[in-house]
Amino acid sequence: MKAAVFIEPGRMEVHEVPEPRIEKPDDAIVRVIKACVCGSDLWWFRGISQRQHGSLTGHEAIGIIDRIGEDVRTLKPGDLVIVPFTHGCGRCAACRAGFEANCTNAEPGGNAGYQAEAMRAPKADTALVKVPGDPKSYSDAVLNSLLTLADVMATGYHAAVSAEVKPGDTAVVFGDGAVGLSGVLSARMLGASRIIAMSRHEDRAAIARESGATDIVPERGNAAVNRVLELTGGSGADAVLECVGSAQSIETAVRVGRPGSTVGRVGVPHDAHIDVDALFWRNIGLKGGPASVATYDRDVLLPAVLSGMIDPGRMFTGAFDLDRVQDAYEAMSERRVVKSLINIGEI
Repeated sequence: MKAAVFIEPGRMEVHEVPEPRIEKPDDAIVRVIKACVCGSDLWWFRGISQRQHGSLTGHEAIGIIDRIGEDVRTLKPGDLVIVPFTHGCGRCAACRAGFEANCTNAEPGGNAGYQAEAMRAPKADTALVKVPGDPKSYSDAVLNSLLTLADVMATGYHAAVSAEVKPGDTAVVFGDGAVGLSGVLSARMLGASRIIAMSRHEDRAAIARESGATDIVPERGNAAVNRVLELTGGSGADAVLECVGSAQSIETAVRVGRPGSTVGRVGVPHDAHIDVDALFWRNIGLKGGPASVATYDRDVLLPAVLSGMIDPGRMFTGAFDLDRVQDAYEAMSERRVVKSLINIGEI
């Protein structure tokens, strides 16, 4: 089968690799329909973080169940599923508390291989999210929105939940990539009446406005802090969503909230250090981490997509087939698209 392979920073290729097989009784083999490029993929694509050369890539997909292990009970071949980056067992303390991204029984080695014609999904019953109904009944636009539930939409929602957004709140969202835009949409879902999106790119700011942003702030650093304080009458925001992970983003995020507010942090950290003493003196809370994708999808996000309440698929502003995976990464790295969609198979 074909699969995307990381060759070296700045270089992706598509290789013929062995098809995945059932290795454990709770496995499923998924025939991938759609995958995508994540903002976190760009760290190693740009050579900022390390990744093994020659490794398979991708951690977001939707697809059709092809085969199942003997212990899989809730899925069958032909089912349409969301394949999250999480692999929760559903039994450990972390999973029972709703934090399956921190599952203590997760397989070692991390996520890989979603940008391929087929993939192995461990702990299928608890890790995969079944989409009800006839897979052929869904439009391409709805399928794109379902794909965002594999990571980015759930991660933005985790930022909003971690920031404790409540009805009537003023929320600030750092990051105008797909996670940040999902954070804007999530803050709106949770009832924020004012949403300040930090963006200096008009194409992304336009999607932010469509998703519920009431104000756009292009400034950075001290200027950004001053602008948010001006917009909030000097008080600061009720909730802050940090969806970047850079040192500047984190440093600014913890300064724009009012005393007693909480920063929901979901941006993958890169050289970001926090002055915890400064948080103490202003009673600022800090929460967040990898998202509870399957939990959010089943409880909130899948029904929201299927009802038409949200359409996060709009953030895919560039589409590519698997053979053009290099173009998909370059387009996103060069900010020519917000998020790159990779169309792989047919239902």
